[in-house]
Amino acid sequence: MSSNQELVVLGKLGSSHGIKGWLKITSYTDSVEGIFDYSPWLIKEQGVWREVKVAQWRFQGKAVVAELEGVATREDAQMLTNCEIAIKSEQMKELDDSEFYHRDLIGCEVTNINGYNMGIIEQIVETGSNDVLLVKANAKDAFGKAERMIPFVPEQFIKQVDLQGKQILVDWDPDF
Repeated sequence: MSSNQELVVLGKLGSSHGIKGWLKITSYTDSVEGIFDYSPWLIKEQGVWREVKVAQWRFQGKAVVAELEGVATREDAQMLTNCEIAIKSEQMKELDDSEFYHRDLIGCEVTNINGYNMGIIEQIVETGSNDVLLVKANAKDAFGKAERMIPFVPEQFIKQVDLQGKQILVDWDPDF
């Protein structure tokens, strides 16, 4: 695999489950089973990404477990515990023009409706009720802010998202 390919981490492998090589799966997708919509997976084992395929999966209580091709014993599965699960970015589903992935917002410049440059989005924090943009303020911020937390609430606070121009327009007081 080429090192310049962008990967998207979707979850990680948990502990082994049973004696036939099944593993518990921690999924970062919206729905727990959404991780199985993607194939093949790439897993990071001892710092190296390698391709794997899911042979089968099932719910185990509220969790999910999976059998990976080539992993047949509990010992094989234990060697993979805590490995990250990723896919190539081109495997991501195409979205409508009004939709976007969190990763698309990272690095966007945030400006308020009065034209004040609030800074650059460093991270998106999921809070349950709504996501929050963690914006790193400019080095010489007029309000002395190092960072701002802006709720990602379309129409109320988020007025426009321009992914092409890497710009987000917000209705937010720069002193808050």
